[in-house]
Amino acid sequence: MHKLKSMFFFLLQTEYGDIFKVTLEHDGDRVSELKIKYFDTIPVTASMCVLKSGFLFAASEFGNHALYQFKAIGDDDDVEASSATLMETEEGFQPVFFQPRRLKNLVRIDQVESLMPIMDMKVSNIFEEETPQIFTLCGRGPRSSLRILRTGLAVSEMAVSKLPGIPSAVWTVKKNVIDEFDAYIVVSFTNATLVLSIGETVEEVSDSGFLDTTPSLAVSLIGDDSLMQVHPNGIRHIREDGRINEWRTPGKRTISKVGSNRLQVVIALSGGELIYFEVDVTGQLMEVEKHEMSGDVACLDIAPVPEGRQRSRFLAVGSYDKTIRILSLDPDDCMQALSVQSVSSAPESLLFLEVQASIGGEDGADHPASLFLNAGLQNGVLFRTVVDMVTGQLSDSRSRFLGLRAPKLFPIIVRGKRAMLCLSSRPWLGYIHQGHFLLTPLSYETLEYAASFSSDQCVEGVVAVAGEALRIFTIERLGETFNETVIPLRYTPRKFVLQPKRKLLVMIESDQGALTAEEREAARKECFEAGQAGENGTGSADQMENGGEDEDKDDPLSDEHYGYPKAEADKWVSCIRVLDPRTGNTTCLLELQDNEAAFSICTVNFHDKEYGTLLAVGTAKGLQFYPKMGLTAGFIHIYRFVEEGRSLELLHKTQVEGVPLALCQFQGRLLAGIGPVLRLYDLGKKRLLRKCENKLFPNSIVSIHAYRDRIYVGDIQESFHYCKYRRDENQLYIFADDCVPRWLTASYHIDFDTMAGADKFGNVYFVRLPQDVSDEIEEDPTGGRIKWEQGKLNGAPNKVEEIVQFHVGDVVSCLQKASLIPGGGECIVYGTVMGSIGALHAFTSRDDVDFFSHLEMHMRQDHPPLCGRDHMAYRSAYFPVKDVIDGDLCEQFPTLPMDLQKKIAEELDRTPGEIMKKLEEVRNKII
Repeated sequence: MHKLKSMFFFLLQTEYGDIFKVTLEHDGDRVSELKIKYFDTIPVTASMCVLKSGFLFAASEFGNHALYQFKAIGDDDDVEASSATLMETEEGFQPVFFQPRRLKNLVRIDQVESLMPIMDMKVSNIFEEETPQIFTLCGRGPRSSLRILRTGLAVSEMAVSKLPGIPSAVWTVKKNVIDEFDAYIVVSFTNATLVLSIGETVEEVSDSGFLDTTPSLAVSLIGDDSLMQVHPNGIRHIREDGRINEWRTPGKRTISKVGSNRLQVVIALSGGELIYFEVDVTGQLMEVEKHEMSGDVACLDIAPVPEGRQRSRFLAVGSYDKTIRILSLDPDDCMQALSVQSVSSAPESLLFLEVQASIGGEDGADHPASLFLNAGLQNGVLFRTVVDMVTGQLSDSRSRFLGLRAPKLFPIIVRGKRAMLCLSSRPWLGYIHQGHFLLTPLSYETLEYAASFSSDQCVEGVVAVAGEALRIFTIERLGETFNETVIPLRYTPRKFVLQPKRKLLVMIESDQGALTAEEREAARKECFEAGQAGENGTGSADQMENGGEDEDKDDPLSDEHYGYPKAEADKWVSCIRVLDPRTGNTTCLLELQDNEAAFSICTVNFHDKEYGTLLAVGTAKGLQFYPKMGLTAGFIHIYRFVEEGRSLELLHKTQVEGVPLALCQFQGRLLAGIGPVLRLYDLGKKRLLRKCENKLFPNSIVSIHAYRDRIYVGDIQESFHYCKYRRDENQLYIFADDCVPRWLTASYHIDFDTMAGADKFGNVYFVRLPQDVSDEIEEDPTGGRIKWEQGKLNGAPNKVEEIVQFHVGDVVSCLQKASLIPGGGECIVYGTVMGSIGALHAFTSRDDVDFFSHLEMHMRQDHPPLCGRDHMAYRSAYFPVKDVIDGDLCEQFPTLPMDLQKKIAEELDRTPGEIMKKLEEVRNKII
């Protein structure tokens, strides 16, 4: 309901996505008439919220959520409407038909990307990039998609232009400190400097006062309104009125490094001499002090001038002897060393960054600003340490490996605050988001040099050089961990497999109660012809979904927006798709005919057969769930890859008595779970040949994993069963099962004795076969123990032990063991029906376990959840939580008020900084 001063109305949405506006005519509290009017059609939502500022937020049932703005509130008279008054009861209900149309009252202005629901997920480095990609099948019906997630922030490129040579550096400068936008882009080459002015277009200028016959080492605004260019032989100071002052280097020495802020400049000459300049009251650059270092200087940086001060106190100097020194710039102790820090490799680049840890206390924490010194080292590590604002002492150092090249550090502006761009083998951005300092890679190519860029068209951007090109880009959607590439699919995706040799994906899609593509096309044509013949306003529900009439006759309404027409519940549509993820092209699409739907898929290599890798797909024909589950027949299709794996050809299909919900390759044969039967097939000429089976599973097999001669079978309602295949007897034996019934939704094989699973109530759990049982089974040469030993109540003779239990609070639909960073440890990555991706990381030391379990305990007591539920009770919703520490809870530590942080830190014998460092370390191990 939405209330205005003079009136109110209701917005109702049907399961087709149509929104109706309902108004009531009333006198006091007596209603005389109810009016209903077609408003607009948007994807089906779980909830709608009208904001006072004229926006509608639609939380989609599946897929991306959207924000719409009201253009009108549907008061036009030309829209079909229906009215009911209390007098009309004798006539009965008369349905009103209407033609759906393009959005008229609403306009979509933004969307929140959502992976909901994740149907299947795989982590693999198909593109051979630095980090693996996560491939997820998402969505439902026409809004389905394959999404390729890469770690990092999305970048949108504004402009790319070729330069006359290979540039070595780039800067941007304003003409005056009060200017909003930059005036020049200055590009340095090995023997020249190019100056470009920024206006409507970017063009070369020659009257800027910069010396263009020499390379530049630094270009910046100095004082309030003059420009400075540092080149190897001196400093050129260009005043606002065009006067130019030159400072030349003494003797034959050249300037090797430079560090500057708005009022101070320090240059390093070859040989290691530092010369310090300051801007005086008249705006002149004056030499203040000289200082000899013991050797050549590797890099320099001066901290930014604090608010209301004349100068910054700290200068950082990196030397080739693997040390970083903080020198004072105060007149009393100028160039005196305040502290020294040794690092693991020679520093390449230094940057001071002042960080306000929380923005104005928006997270309930108002931390004082800290000054961080960041150093990019030759070995590819970013070293970060806190500088004491008073004494200049260094403390709380952290390091992180960024890439194979030494990181170069540049200050840029993000959301109006200083942030840091690190250019290694890929670019990284260090910035503050919701109280946390985040260091996230950018999904962009390798860059050489960068600077902050601000113009009329692009307020907050970055200008960078790579190769011979100058690139201008902006960074989008800060705070996100992944950026995604979306490839739309036809029906609801169910499962997919990777074909690693050819780097292709093969997926199965199926929908219940839908029409095939040909039927939809025919219905659409019919609908258009009817519309053109003048039979407007009589569209049936099916035609309505197809989007009947429109202002633009050639452009039918999109299925993605309006959904597919509905068919009978026992009608299925399904297809098998081979997709090249690099181009996003579908190389083969097979529609399954005759009301068949695909439910399982796997690649299989049959031994001693000439076909190589084959594809097995399990299907069911005429499957229905209501009023009673039944099907006409089940099949296992065998396809072979043709045209270099880009297309499929059917070899044969074998009829089976149930729905094959699980398929798995096993020792050159195919294992299939058909209802409660586990069956082993071999390849024949015209069909699959049964080799052996076990009918003792309780309900229905939904997952099969195989390793050596062990088979791990997941039952839909009875957790895992461990089986062994004895080749000499050609028998399958169940030798262990779980004592807890679990409704499995996902499973993954961890190691020889361990399985990870998830149930439909939102729990993730691991079970392990006890070591002594495992040894006995392996050492039993005759198989006598497995064969004759009977368990109680038809169970298996041995039971697996639960070693980990955690309530995620969302149905987990897929699990995988993967390493998300190069050189990082493996973790268990899971995807859920609500579209979230999480990771479980194993601790390697007992100290970490103690530390985090105590931190979690304090967080539970001192930071209760917003909804007031007990955290412990929530994580133990179905079974007691076991051996898992809630990282999400621990990561709320930086958002606590400072006094609470100190209190918790004291109890743990740490400082708040050390706790944050620990949290950062664990997060960096995962992603």
